Amino acid sequence: MVLKKLKSYGELVMFSHTLFSLPFALIAMIWAANGLPSSSTIFWILIALIGARNGANALNRIVDKDIDKKNPRTANRHLPKGIVKDYEVWAIVILCFLIFVLAAYKLNTLCFMLSPVALFLFIIYSYTKRFTWICHIVLGVTCGGAPVGAWIAVTGKLALTPIILGAVVTLWVAGFDIIYATQDIDFDRKMGLFSIPAKFGLIGALCISSLFHSIMVLLLFSLYFIMHRGLIYLIGIFISVILLVVEHYIVSPSNQKKMKIASYNINQVVSVLL
Repeated sequence: MVLKKLKSYGELVMFSHTLFSLPFALIAMIWAANGLPSSSTIFWILIALIGARNGANALNRIVDKDIDKKNPRTANRHLPKGIVKDYEVWAIVILCFLIFVLAAYKLNTLCFMLSPVALFLFIIYSYTKRFTWICHIVLGVTCGGAPVGAWIAVTGKLALTPIILGAVVTLWVAGFDIIYATQDIDFDRKMGLFSIPAKFGLIGALCISSLFHSIMVLLLFSLYFIMHRGLIYLIGIFISVILLVVEHYIVSPSNQKKMKIASYNINQVVSVLL
C-alpha cells in the first residue's frame, strides 16, 4: 500500500522530469568547482533541486485541478480522478518547499537569501496561464534557476557563465513547453486561458519554439569559447541539434504519443547527453 502511494505521488509530480534541469545544474556545479565540490555541497544541491522541482510541480497540479478536470487530455490525472487527495498534495508541496529552503540554508548565505525569489517563481508560474501568454517563458526562467543556483551554491557568487546556462535552460524549456501546449489550442481559447499557441496559432507557436531553440544552441556554442571547452562538448551540441530538429519534425498535436516523444522523451535525452 505504501509503495503504491509513493508510486502515485511520483506520477503526480512527474518525478522523472527532474532530468530536465538536473543535468544543467550538474554542469554548472562542475564548471564552478572546476571538478567536483565537496560531497556535502553535492548532496545539498541535489536535495535543493529535488525539493524545488517536485514541490513546484505538485503545486501546479493542485492549482490546475479544476482546469484539468475540464480538459479531456488531462481529466485522467491523479487529482481530477481522486487517486490522491488535495491535502496529500498540499503536504507534498509544503514538505518539498521546506526541504528546498533547508538545503539553501545549508549551502551558503546567498543561496538562503535568494530562496524566497525561487519560491516566488515556483508559486507564480502555476497562475500565469490565467493572465499572460508568456507563461512558457516564466516556466523556463523557473527551471533556468537550477544552474544559476548550483553555481552560487559552489562559489557563493554570481557570474556570466551560469547566467548564460540559465538562459539556455529558459529558452529550451519554453521552446518544448510551447510544443506541448499546441495540443490545447482550442481548449485554452475556449476557457480564456493564455498561451503562445492560443495567441499565435499552431504555425506561429512552432516558429517561436524553433526560434527559442535556435538561440539556445547559439548560447551553448558561446560557452564553448567562454569556458574553453573541447571536441567532446562540440559533439554533444551537434547531437543535441539533431535531436531538436527531429523533435520539431515529428510534432503532431493530434497525436499524444508523438507529442510526448517530442516534448518530453527527446528533451530528457538532450539534457543528459549535454
